[in-house]
Amino acid sequence: MVRVILPPHLRTLAKVGSEVELRIQGAVTQRSVLDALEARYPMLCGTIRDHSTKQRRPFLRFFACQEDLSHDSPDAPLPQAVASGAEPLLVLGAIAGG
Repeated sequence: MVRVILPPHLRTLAKVGSEVELRIQGAVTQRSVLDALEARYPMLCGTIRDHSTKQRRPFLRFFACQEDLSHDSPDAPLPQAVASGAEPLLVLGAIAGG
């Protein structure tokens, strides 16, 4: 099981607690995790990734194992600790401005 931690506004939208567990078939990548997340919680479609391009929304970031994975390829394998469920994939809202 892959664990995903969502930011508060997406938790509220999906009506879930702080952590979601997903079963992923095949390679564990950002794309496969987000596909499974959107399939299970269709109300999240378009909130994390653009509807048509499937690119990450600008003010959301992905972290795992103390690394920023936001600019990695969506098809790159996630760290083994995430794939095994030992560590969660964090989806965080970024803040801009000054």
